[in-house]
Amino acid sequence: MASTTRGAVGTASAAAPERVRSPRLAADPAPELRPLLTRAYAGFTEATSPRHLVLPATTAVPLVVKLRDSPHRPPAFVMGGHGSSIVLEGACAPSYLEVLLAPLGAYRLLGLPLDQLSGQTVDLVEVLGPAGRRLAEQLRDTPSWRQRFALLDEFLLRRLDNGPRPAPEVARAWQRLVATGGRVPIGRLASEVGWSHKHLIARFRQQVGVGPKTAARLVRFNTVWRRLDQPRPLDWGLVAAESGYADQAHLIRDFRQFTGWTPAQFPADGDGKQEVNFVQDAVAVSS
Repeated sequence: MASTTRGAVGTASAAAPERVRSPRLAADPAPELRPLLTRAYAGFTEATSPRHLVLPATTAVPLVVKLRDSPHRPPAFVMGGHGSSIVLEGACAPSYLEVLLAPLGAYRLLGLPLDQLSGQTVDLVEVLGPAGRRLAEQLRDTPSWRQRFALLDEFLLRRLDNGPRPAPEVARAWQRLVATGGRVPIGRLASEVGWSHKHLIARFRQQVGVGPKTAARLVRFNTVWRRLDQPRPLDWGLVAAESGYADQAHLIRDFRQFTGWTPAQFPADGDGKQEVNFVQDAVAVSS
């Protein structure tokens, strides 16, 4: 599968963390889709800032459709999971829509092995064929955000009916990692699902996009992410202990690899809040 060039791994002084993008519009997906996504649908407008982003390491798979094109990246694309932060090359599109798929949700809705996407930015047409092109065209031709989000619901529900189901063993392993905060040993996971260590790693990487060890580290680090919304400064030694790290130095190594910054360097969100307008609550939201 051909892929576009992704940004370099590391930190760019002119870039900002992905989590501070604001303002944005949001809408909840259909109930059947919610377990397959990591958050609500998101729409970013001409007012969204910053334009240059550092994407943290993640198992999630963004599906992005530009409503107004830009020179960087395809008009519609997906990004595979990755175990290090990525600095995007060039500014984001002036206006775009984003669906953040959970890894097993991406496997089911995109219908292909996720290890083919790992660390790559891939044109949506290469992933979904003509259906991907039609979706992007319809979203760009649709006049309101409410209608765009409804169109996404319809499209993803059709994909859900026809998509492959993750192996129960992979789903069980993923659920155990999430439930334990990434603290269960991979060997124990293999024993619990009845597979060899090697077979679990291969099938897990195929359906989640990263190996179980990397997934466990990212799940554990998600506990740290949630602490970043608390007032600064944080006691990083305490955060490390409560998040399952052996020591603060271990946390700092993961923090740098996964975000591109050390904890002390990581930019704060201002008042700690992002401006998110939910379309369901709006009287009228137009493009």
